[in-house]
Amino acid sequence: MDLGIKGRRAIVCASSKGLGRACAIALANEGVNVTLTARGAEALKKTADEIRKANPGVTVTEIVGDITTPAGREAVLKACPEPDILVNNAGGPPPGDFRNWTRDDWIKAIDANMLTPIELIKATVDGMMARKFGRIVNITSAAVKAPIDVLGLSNGARTGLTGFVAGLSRKTVKNNVTINALLPGPFATDRLLTVSTNQAKAAGVSVEDLMNKRASENPAGRFGDPEEFGLACAFLCGAKSGYITGQNILLDGGAFPGTM
Repeated sequence: MDLGIKGRRAIVCASSKGLGRACAIALANEGVNVTLTARGAEALKKTADEIRKANPGVTVTEIVGDITTPAGREAVLKACPEPDILVNNAGGPPPGDFRNWTRDDWIKAIDANMLTPIELIKATVDGMMARKFGRIVNITSAAVKAPIDVLGLSNGARTGLTGFVAGLSRKTVKNNVTINALLPGPFATDRLLTVSTNQAKAAGVSVEDLMNKRASENPAGRFGDPEEFGLACAFLCGAKSGYITGQNILLDGGAFPGTM
C-alpha cells in the first residue's frame, strides 16, 4: 500500500531504539524524510545509518539531545521547523510504589510524558493547519486504557496527555491535521525488559521465567514485534488517514478484556 506521504518531513522522538525506532523506519520506508532524536549518540547514529542504507533517497537527520528539555526541543525544531508528521515519544517513568514518589518525581513524569508532547504540538500544529496537512501520533501506553498499578507515574502523566488531545484533535481535523495515540501493550523492547527485571526481583523469580509466563498469558501467546507497531504508526500518518482523529488505538495482542 502506498500511503501517499513520500517526500513529507517527520520528527520522530526517542527514535534510536524500541518503538520510536520502528516508527522512524516505517516512515522512511514510505519515503518520508525523518529527523531523529535521542539522548544516546551511539545508538542514534546506528539507527540513522541503517535507515540511510535502506533508503538512500530519504534525508535522515539525527539530533542528539533530551527531547524533554527546552534545549532538546529547540534543536529538533531548528533542524525540522516545518514537519508534516510528528511522532511524540519519551521514555516512561520508573515503576514503583506511589508512597515513595516525591513531588519532583511527579513533575518529572508529567514534564516528559505530558508537557513535552504538548509543547511540540504547540510548536508545529499551526503550521500544519496552514499547509492543510499534518499527522501527529502520540506514543502513550496501554496503561491509559487499563492502569498498571506499579506504573502510577506513567498512568497519571499519559492519561493527562490523552485528555488534552481529546479536545484539540476535534479542532484541527477540519484542516486535515489529525492527532491520535498508539497505546502499546507488551512489546519486545528494552523498556519491557527493565520493567520485567524490577517485577522479577520483587517476586523473587528469574527474569526469563517471568517474561515467558507473561508472554504465554497474552492472548497472542507472545510479545509484540516493534515492526508491527511502526507500521501502525505509518498508517495513521498516511494521506488517506485524515478521517481518524482523537483516537487511542490499543496494540496489545488482545490483552485488554473489554468490548471497547
